[in-house]
Amino acid sequence: MCRIGSIKSKVPVHPSKALHLMLPQQEGHDNSGFAMVMQDLYGTFANYKDKPLLSMACTQKGNQMVEEYMDAHNFVQLAEWIPIPDKRPGLDIQAMPYYVFRNYDFPEHYNELSEEEKQNLLLDTRLALRKLLEEAGEGFVYSFWPDVLTLKEIGDPRDIATYFHLWDDHGGLMAKNIVVQCRQNTNYDIVRYAAHPFFLQGYTLCANGENTFYTKNKEFQKSLHRGYIGFESDSQCFLYTLHYVLHELKWPINYFKHVITPLPFEEIEEREDKEVLKAIRQSLAHLEINGPNTIIAT
Repeated sequence: MCRIGSIKSKVPVHPSKALHLMLPQQEGHDNSGFAMVMQDLYGTFANYKDKPLLSMACTQKGNQMVEEYMDAHNFVQLAEWIPIPDKRPGLDIQAMPYYVFRNYDFPEHYNELSEEEKQNLLLDTRLALRKLLEEAGEGFVYSFWPDVLTLKEIGDPRDIATYFHLWDDHGGLMAKNIVVQCRQNTNYDIVRYAAHPFFLQGYTLCANGENTFYTKNKEFQKSLHRGYIGFESDSQCFLYTLHYVLHELKWPINYFKHVITPLPFEEIEEREDKEVLKAIRQSLAHLEINGPNTIIAT
């Protein structure tokens, strides 16, 4: 099972806090990876909270491809943070040549659009960049969203943290919300996109356990939304269902539970909202999950 953790703080904290949170679980590390999503950013990114932040790992050619795409689509680069890695010998990490975290301003003609239209632009841009780099084999695009930073890498979590200086409380990288994972889902290929947490349009989720309804979830979700792609891990289905219930259907959070793990019919009959719950169970049966599992979402 994956090793997962989350910190939600009233004050900005360094990634080291989350790393120390994970130390008691290190017996379960299998050196298959580390991933982190930081939200509500401070330090380096404190002055760009309303500007979309691109998080990617790529080759030099991949970086050039992304720059050309963003220029062609009239995005304006505002700021950039490229980590200077600790390349001491012996670190267990399958490092990419470049890790780029770059803030952009929206194209000028998008300034008058609604928030929903801007969100769709960011999603479509991330999907286009991912496809661009994936087809060329030149890198990975993890998120493109305001006030959100995503880092994923393969190797020993402690060594990955050393490589990126995440143990150091230098003040440059801080956030009030950090979700981390220190082991990939090793039922599948070890790939960067498979590492939790997963992020989509403001929603972050990681999970441990299993989902034996993965196939029926996946096939149904493919028809629901253009952003439901990849499926490198069965746990991605949890994020897509969360996004569908809250973002697309705009239902209250309590109905997420009734979609993924509905009550038995005999218990439903005893509730005041039984007609709603029966309708959910009948119409969204392909989004049910089968555990055991634990979910952390923000």
